[in-house]
Amino acid sequence: MEQPGGDFRQDGVRPRTGELVSGERLLTVGGPDGSEARPCPEDWRPAPRRIRSLVQARPQLGPTPAVGPLALGSGPGDLPLLEREADVAQLLALLAEGRSVRLVGQPGSGRSALLAAVAEAATELAPDGVVRLSGHRRGVDDLLQDLFAATHHAPEFRPDRRQLAGLLAGVGAVVVIDDVEPAGDELEELLAAAPECAFLIADRPGNAQPAPGSRLRDHLVAGLSRSACLTLAARLAGRALDEAERAWAVDLWFESEGLPLRFVRAAALLRHRDVTVDALVAAQEDRVDLFGSVQHVPEPDDPALLEAELRRGVPLPSVAASAAPAVLLAEGLGEQAQEVLRLALALDGECPTAPHLPALIDVSHGESALQELIDCGLAVSVGGHHRLTEGVTAQLAPHWPLGDIAYGAAEHFSWWVGHSSVSTRQIAAEGEVLVAALRADRDAGRPEAVLRLARAAAPALALSLRWGAWERVLQLGLEAARTLGAGADEAWFHHELGVLALCVGAPQRASTELDAAVALRAALGEPRGNASARRMLDLLKADIMPVVAPAELPAVGRRPVIRAIAQVPYRFRAMPRTSGDTRRTVLAASAAVLAVGVLGAAIGLSVTGTHGSSGGGLHPGNSVEDGAVPGDMSFSATPSDTPTDATTDSGSPSATDSPSATATTTRKPTPSKSPTTAKTTTTAPVTTPPVATTTTAPPPSSSPPPSSSSGSPSTSSTPPTP
Repeated sequence: MEQPGGDFRQDGVRPRTGELVSGERLLTVGGPDGSEARPCPEDWRPAPRRIRSLVQARPQLGPTPAVGPLALGSGPGDLPLLEREADVAQLLALLAEGRSVRLVGQPGSGRSALLAAVAEAATELAPDGVVRLSGHRRGVDDLLQDLFAATHHAPEFRPDRRQLAGLLAGVGAVVVIDDVEPAGDELEELLAAAPECAFLIADRPGNAQPAPGSRLRDHLVAGLSRSACLTLAARLAGRALDEAERAWAVDLWFESEGLPLRFVRAAALLRHRDVTVDALVAAQEDRVDLFGSVQHVPEPDDPALLEAELRRGVPLPSVAASAAPAVLLAEGLGEQAQEVLRLALALDGECPTAPHLPALIDVSHGESALQELIDCGLAVSVGGHHRLTEGVTAQLAPHWPLGDIAYGAAEHFSWWVGHSSVSTRQIAAEGEVLVAALRADRDAGRPEAVLRLARAAAPALALSLRWGAWERVLQLGLEAARTLGAGADEAWFHHELGVLALCVGAPQRASTELDAAVALRAALGEPRGNASARRMLDLLKADIMPVVAPAELPAVGRRPVIRAIAQVPYRFRAMPRTSGDTRRTVLAASAAVLAVGVLGAAIGLSVTGTHGSSGGGLHPGNSVEDGAVPGDMSFSATPSDTPTDATTDSGSPSATDSPSATATTTRKPTPSKSPTTAKTTTTAPVTTPPVATTTTAPPPSSSPPPSSSSGSPSTSSTPPTP
């Protein structure tokens, strides 16, 4: 639930606010203290609905049918692929078998155009149709989100990896992805997430080879033949080539190994040459002297002969210049197209869409200017916007100074992302342009502009589910905040990075970022923002810390006794200290000290066990629980009334002489005539019934057992004499 246009910040930026569901969490974006995640209620969790028989004739995101070197020119929809019929048939057969294919080849070999042709022909192969995506600067998570959004109807929902595994398991579609950046294990994760889909991808040059045992099968996209290249150049030039131009094109074919993009640019050079020739023809037909009079020159019998004669005076570029023709092509562009090209160079090759051009560089016909760049092979349409083709930035950077053409872009986009009429889909399409504008201001030494745009763009990209761009914007904003020494903004970016890491399942990184936010806000004295970060840490700890069940307590355990001892001083400290209760308080404290000593003795007896010498240790039936004293145990501070002999028949001391025998228990089944037998004294020995060395007490008997004939202690003690 998006709520564009929140309260204005002090710098005039109106952040975008809203809510979305990320996995099993409800994420609130754009709050005053930063984003915040909490467990999503059951009735708020979305129920994604499958989109069946998906056909993307002209997708909003991804390569359009006009993308690719072979589909460029004056009539892109009318230009069929040349010499690619066999490739299309082979790829369709592999996709029909459920295989995944990776197109490999040099930059400019026509892989994007081949992808578009196969996508148009594969609409009936899979039950769920064709899904066409753009991999330009998108990671695995963004690609999986785009695949989910194309096959399911669930707005404002970004499932986690576990949920994606269940949602994409039953999707059977042909997934066509151009300009894929993930490679190696990341690419295998992408393929494994949709096991029933057949993928047709074209990755970036220089990516690593697939791992052994990968689902991907490589398909080489080679260059075109000489005749196909000459035909392509003639079609895009709009006329037949003369002998000199054909010879020049053949030399270019040998040098380029038949790469189609070279001939797209060669045709643009020929068109620029035609413009020069047309200007010479017009000057020859109508010359103006210094006095303003017109001199009519005799026209030849055939105007084509005049044009051919003048064309021979305009030299063709050399093969070396044609191999890197970006400078020549840029010089032949119109004024507005040149301004758009300069802006794209300043934005790291990213071209904003046409509605932004009037506000950025005062270009009124942005669509025609972008189309002129496409016709020359300098730009390509991808992912909802345009970007410069491979190698153009490197060729033009030394010759075209950028100046301050991108100055003011941050201010414009800061206003644009917060406008209520702008949808999150539009923001997602311009995500790379926003990142490029931030980098341009950073390189130009304008951290204030970077900070302003990052604070405005981060919530908008989060709501548009372009989380790869969201993370890069947060990193750039954090760098700008550190440069400016803005502690509050630095804490905000740390907080946002922690929430992002929490939602994508990176607990260690989330803990680090949130701890940094807590430390900065504590130093700045921001308790409210600090509380928000601490709530995120508590949620993180609840996720990563397992719940440990308490172990079963033994019959005679130390934990209840220790708890009882700890509670004794608290009880007496809580008592009111009045003058009338002073004597009772002293007596209670004395009793507490005595209780501590007695319970300590009980612990010692319980630890020694019952396999030692015969003594009055605690038995399982006489354990102390929760600090309660057994009913058959009494304490006395006075000597016993009836002292008894504590020696055995053999003269050896009894177990009652042990120092730990100051507190014993009396077994009730044992007969005793003296009421003072069970009393405990601190000065005289205590007469206790003998205890057997076994764990179970012997049954009481009426007659004493016979004593041992030897002088050693008997294993069975006699009952005390009444």
